[in-house]
Amino acid sequence: MDLQKDADLLNSLGPLLSAEAAAEAPGAGVDAADLEQAVWVRLLEHGPAPAEPARWLRRAVRAEARLARRRARREIPYGHRHHVADGCRPGNAGAAPEEALLHREDGRALRSAVARLPGRCPELMQALLSPRDLTYREIAGELGISQGSLGPVRSRCLGCLRRMLASEVAAPHLRGRER
Repeated sequence: MDLQKDADLLNSLGPLLSAEAAAEAPGAGVDAADLEQAVWVRLLEHGPAPAEPARWLRRAVRAEARLARRRARREIPYGHRHHVADGCRPGNAGAAPEEALLHREDGRALRSAVARLPGRCPELMQALLSPRDLTYREIAGELGISQGSLGPVRSRCLGCLRRMLASEVAAPHLRGRER
């Protein structure tokens, strides 16, 4: 590969990528820098330079934004489960024993799945799930990785975790009649 040609391509695409990511990020609900980084990774994975780099870049930004929107629709905000209501937390006087047990079992299953994740995912997910409520800057400092790479790594780890837990949980029953 011609390094000078690649450097020129990256320098020429940088401002366009920044503008496209800034335009798409609010609609996707992600940070523009995370979107930019995902597109740079996509470009590196693509291999040789695309024939029409500007067109490819616009399509890649829109594709990454679509993926981020889908991911946001699937993710459930922390603490919005039915058994995490105030009366159902373990340790509360009014908590039903069955609900407390289910909550602890869910926590054990999650911790077990996190421990089986590949690569740096277990330590990243443990930092994200920490009761200390660390910021990305603090997590990056603890793990010794750049703050900008936390978003994409987190996304990959959550995807692995989601697939892992989906295979362990029974599929919901079909409504209506089966054909």
